[in-house]
Amino acid sequence: MFPYKTSIRLDRDGTQALYLQLSNQIIQLIKNQKLPPHAKLPGSRTLAEDLRVHRKTIVACYEELLLQGWVESIPKKGTFVHRNLPLLQQEKLRESEKEVVNLRAGFSFYKNTHIERKYPVSEKGVMYIDDGTSDPRLTPIDEIARTYRRISARKRIADHMSYGSTYGNESLRKVLVDYLNKTRGLGITKDNILITRGSQMGIWLSAQLLIKSKEVVVIGETNYSSSDVTFLSQKAELERISVDKDGLVIAEVEKLCQKKKIKAVYVTSHHHHPTTVTLSAERRIQLLNLAKQYNFAIIEDDYDYDFNYNHAPILPLASHDTCGNVIYIGSVCKMVAPVYRVGYLIASKDFVDEASNIRGIVDRQGDALLELTFADFIKCGDLDRHIRKVLKIYKHRRDLFCALLSEAIGDKVKFEIPKGGMAVWVELDKRYAWKQIAEACRKHGLELGNWRRYDRAQIGHNSIRMGFAANNDKEIREIMKRLRKGMKSAYSV
Repeated sequence: MFPYKTSIRLDRDGTQALYLQLSNQIIQLIKNQKLPPHAKLPGSRTLAEDLRVHRKTIVACYEELLLQGWVESIPKKGTFVHRNLPLLQQEKLRESEKEVVNLRAGFSFYKNTHIERKYPVSEKGVMYIDDGTSDPRLTPIDEIARTYRRISARKRIADHMSYGSTYGNESLRKVLVDYLNKTRGLGITKDNILITRGSQMGIWLSAQLLIKSKEVVVIGETNYSSSDVTFLSQKAELERISVDKDGLVIAEVEKLCQKKKIKAVYVTSHHHHPTTVTLSAERRIQLLNLAKQYNFAIIEDDYDYDFNYNHAPILPLASHDTCGNVIYIGSVCKMVAPVYRVGYLIASKDFVDEASNIRGIVDRQGDALLELTFADFIKCGDLDRHIRKVLKIYKHRRDLFCALLSEAIGDKVKFEIPKGGMAVWVELDKRYAWKQIAEACRKHGLELGNWRRYDRAQIGHNSIRMGFAANNDKEIREIMKRLRKGMKSAYSV
């Protein structure tokens, strides 16, 4: 007789019904071959007494097992493990292997060799220098929550609870058209906009539609690494060109056009990622003219457009495009908080239509309630008020960060105070290496950003992107103290 009394454990205070707990454990015993095919199960009264449960619990358990096909009931004989169940063919694991059974797939699959980025795991007492993110503590969560509740309480809100448009919520599309036309100088209609889950989805959709194997995409010598990975995943041939104080060197793009068929140029025109420089007005016009002449797409990433501290931002390339060459991508995430995955892709209607079709395959639609919330949030002016508020805070943090960085290791690095964005591009003297400094800083509770991330072209710029926006004054001072200690530990200077 199988020892049910000692083999089965029931959690009487748990949320799952006792009969389901029992049936799941019996199934596990069958799968582990401890109850072989045609083994007889105890009578309901007997098992109920052994496990100290009501007989109805055992009856319900057996009915569940019967419905699932694990057991069969033979009149006047009892309940048996189904005789036709095949033995589950599994490897016998040693005790030391049981903990890693879920780490190895039992089938082959394709790995993306281009994706190497690892995100830091928060540890108590450890501080992080990110590569330029907003401070989530400044998120206007109360305003957003109030708007969300108000939206959810509407009488006809049920109309938005089912499947919707793959283009995104219509109200948000209309609001964004009005907002972007006013703030970015665009001349678009609702037909030109697709709502995405952040700018990365917009880059991915664009790559899906534009690029096939070995087609050429032009990027900066230093570039936003996530876009690199996206293009490489499409098997694109990446052509890197120089980046100077005025952004991408467009003369190099022209030389490439004379040698190769270019499919697209990717550019973060407002604050080049990672170096933070702005693409000059002259070069913007040059790039648009080349796109028209050679029929390639410009993927313009609206990165940190609203975060300008010294002057108003230069209008995007998309505002000057009259030939349908620019795909303009941006998001609300960076302006408010990364958790709100609301972005946009703007292009000609035919491109947007096809992007909507592709989006429907991987992400049937967005979060309609969240999109309605942000439509109201933008329309009533809350977004503009939030941007004005954090601009003052981030400008102060930029100035403090740069001043303390100069004090801490200024004689070992070079950097320009950025005119906008949320990070500083810091070049380390060639006598030193970020690897050694990062290892030393770790011992002092400071994690530097991925110093390898922006040197995929192996040009050896010895630079790192240091974010300042996510930390307050006290945290910035402590970060600089730990950075100074790390530098001294690494090089005894």
